[in-house]
Amino acid sequence: MKFLSMVAFAALTVLGLATSALAQSKDPLVFSTVDRPPFAILDPEGGAPTGFSIDLMRAIGDDLDRGVSFVPTDGFPKMLESVIAREVDGAIANISITAAREISMDFSQPIFESGIQIMMPAEVSSLGRVAGLLTREILTAILIALGMLFGGGMLMWMFERRHQPYFDRPAKDALFPSFWWALNLVVNGGFEERMPQSRPGRFFAVILVISSLFVVSVFVATITAAVTVEALHDSVDSINDLESRTVGSVAGSTSADFLDQRDIQFIGFSSPKEMLAAFDKGDIDSAVFDGPILAYHVSHTPRSKARVIERVYRPENYGIALTSNSAMREEINQSLLKLREDGTYDELLERWFGASFSRN
Repeated sequence: MKFLSMVAFAALTVLGLATSALAQSKDPLVFSTVDRPPFAILDPEGGAPTGFSIDLMRAIGDDLDRGVSFVPTDGFPKMLESVIAREVDGAIANISITAAREISMDFSQPIFESGIQIMMPAEVSSLGRVAGLLTREILTAILIALGMLFGGGMLMWMFERRHQPYFDRPAKDALFPSFWWALNLVVNGGFEERMPQSRPGRFFAVILVISSLFVVSVFVATITAAVTVEALHDSVDSINDLESRTVGSVAGSTSADFLDQRDIQFIGFSSPKEMLAAFDKGDIDSAVFDGPILAYHVSHTPRSKARVIERVYRPENYGIALTSNSAMREEINQSLLKLREDGTYDELLERWFGASFSRN
């Protein structure tokens, strides 16, 4: 009898533990996150977070029959620290999978293919480019050239007014014809039928022609140099082209590490929001960060004057960060495969990135 009682007690204990374990397995998953539109968008008034990664994590929770709650954090480092300290089950946003991070935490399969890209001011129109070349120095040179042409033309009028009909007119009527003669002399070498007749006029005309060779050459060289500098400033074919620009990135990010490895000076901001605000104000003229976040900012900023360089300078994959040796890793990976196969993943891509978005 005593043996049967012990068996019954043991069975009840095992059943209780199993029930408790089952109940515990259905507890909501807790994930930390940070504001990273469009992957994680936090409501400043305390509403439920949204975004591609947030919606994907909710879909995974539904597939696993587990609720998911999100804990907002002030910054990326704090979000990852909460995972390492096992304060949460994991973290989700735009978390790049790196070897350094893999040492202290686990990652799911990649949830998004991304990469480091560059945001720059939008290309100006041809009219705007021409207007940009009209610097104070060039305008000053043009005014000086016009003054010299008017002065030289009137000086020739003084020499030639009694020697040929073209210059034989009152001073008030000779102003533009004399300027026109000097302009053609400089540009075309003069008028053969209006060759100076007086000795001072001929001497002065020769001086004008010789001087014009240098004046025109210097003026053309100045314009060419300005065009070349403008084109080089707008072109970024290599990451090294950033050395002449004011570059911004997010301190502690993989993009900042990327710039550090190439000895490129940059201004480090505490968050993408601060970096993008500085770009919009003109405090920086280039932003190096995750391409999808830069593209989202450009497309959702009214009358944006920015563009994202199509080239991906370093490909990266985003993943779901999990605590080290997490028991949930395999279940989450299986759920991700299901969501890709049943079209849920593609629906989320289209919702947040548009129908034209394609995965490589």
